Amino acid sequence: MEMKFMGWRRQDGRVGVRNYIAVIPSVFCATKTAEMIANQIEGGVLLRHPVGCGQVGLDLEFTARTLIAMGRHPNVAAVVVVGLGCERFKPEELYEGIKETDKPVGMVVIQEDGGTMPTVAKGIRIGQEFARQEVMRPRVECEVSELMVATKCGGTDATSGLSANPAVGAMCDILIKEHGGSGILSELNELLSTEDILAERAINEEVAKKIYSAIYEVEDRLRRGCDERYPARNHLISPGNFSGGVSSIVEKTLGGVHKSGSALIVDVLEYAVPPQPGQKGMFLMNSDSHDGEVVTGMIGCGAQIVAFTSGRGSPTGFPLAPVIKITGNDFTYEKMKDNFDFNAGAIISEGASINAMGRKLFDMVIRVANGEQTQAEKIGADELFCVARRL
Repeated sequence: MEMKFMGWRRQDGRVGVRNYIAVIPSVFCATKTAEMIANQIEGGVLLRHPVGCGQVGLDLEFTARTLIAMGRHPNVAAVVVVGLGCERFKPEELYEGIKETDKPVGMVVIQEDGGTMPTVAKGIRIGQEFARQEVMRPRVECEVSELMVATKCGGTDATSGLSANPAVGAMCDILIKEHGGSGILSELNELLSTEDILAERAINEEVAKKIYSAIYEVEDRLRRGCDERYPARNHLISPGNFSGGVSSIVEKTLGGVHKSGSALIVDVLEYAVPPQPGQKGMFLMNSDSHDGEVVTGMIGCGAQIVAFTSGRGSPTGFPLAPVIKITGNDFTYEKMKDNFDFNAGAIISEGASINAMGRKLFDMVIRVANGEQTQAEKIGADELFCVARRL
């Protein structure tokens, strides 16, 4: 019998673990107006961003697909699109892209609706009606196989690859192998040198080729971006990583890859593009860059929950998805208890089993799917929403 949790089933068949009314500006110029609307809607969440105009080509495409993916996300019950009216990424495109899911979506445009205050009033009316329809909608029984968990590390130290990341990998194996769910790994700039390890886990030769191609593409892009005039700017790991005992990018990658466990890799996804319908298992998302951009892309791929490890400590969260903060460092956990949900430090300090710790973490994932708030949610952390740029 399949394990269950209580979530919300959306019009497109996907399952959410949260039930938000998303207010999404199509361009940065509309952000304050969108904020004023979101603040007056029960369950309203603002997706603040600095993009939507002055972009071309792939850079603009990343913005379009990401904002549409946020509106289509299963943790979102309904959407209010807020446009300015003259932007490159037209509010109508955002509206229509979300509407394809058949979820409730409305649109206001500042230049057409009389300026800021009339637009705010109109947006609040739309959003409050959505809230009356959707926010009190009861949860329904859902299968754990419908969950996708994104895996990420930030503020890495030497304990991350020894305890926290392996615990996340063990959790992913339970989710995927025992319950038919899905996981996703990315941040390819911190997976350099692991391409052979990952390709050996590919479900077939085609996926293995995708893995090699994605990592080599990122390596080439990083090489082109280096500037010999500024050698201190060319490091691939942060000063905090060095201070935490990580000596090189290779050492960091060999610890980071453990987040994905041992399940077969079934496909390589593009940034903020969900898997094919019915496709489940461990995925690799083709993207590099920093914590926020990568987490945003993985949530755009459909992840409802994020498992985020940190040896140094991190307070960040995401507006639409619960972020479970995990450390493998007892000292960091005690120092930053307000920011952590799970301590895997016993793997090092007490010799606890990685598999046993992974099962405890899996239990927490299910509790969070059932509505338990993470520490990041409690403090309202939303910094991880950040649309990737491709200049």
